[in-house]
Amino acid sequence: MSARSTAFAAAVTALALSGCATVSKPLQGEFTAISPHQAIEQDSTGTAVRWGGRIVRTEPLADRTCFEVLSSRLDASGRPAWAGADDTHGRFIACRTGFYDPALFTDKREVTFTGRIEGYENRRIGEYSYRFPRVTADVVYLWPEESRTRVITTPSPWPWWGWW
Repeated sequence: MSARSTAFAAAVTALALSGCATVSKPLQGEFTAISPHQAIEQDSTGTAVRWGGRIVRTEPLADRTCFEVLSSRLDASGRPAWAGADDTHGRFIACRTGFYDPALFTDKREVTFTGRIEGYENRRIGEYSYRFPRVTADVVYLWPEESRTRVITTPSPWPWWGWW
């Protein structure tokens, strides 16, 4: 095998591996495949979960911070993945010891938690009483904001336009 073909094979392998999504190290582990909505329907206290979504509200308390989250499915990297505006798996509350600044953990930011369901809490969403699964979080992973860029391309010149 020539040096040129070896270099090409190495480049193709590196490119193929770079396309593989892996879960960030803090989010790795063994978790039960259950959504917050499913956890509400059955008692799942003590179940290890990895859940994520968009922050609805951040509540700093005396000894911990609690997050109310609109849940979504997670992609291969553990990041919340939204198939559409109404792609939700319910809501949940996640609490972690310490202070997490609400100026940074603002509403609509994407976050992923790992931890255990410690119980359930009834809260009101407007006039509706909602049963939230409550997670004691081991990890709070705030995802960087994604900026969306719209790329506009012009068509290639047609061969008969004389651009040759």
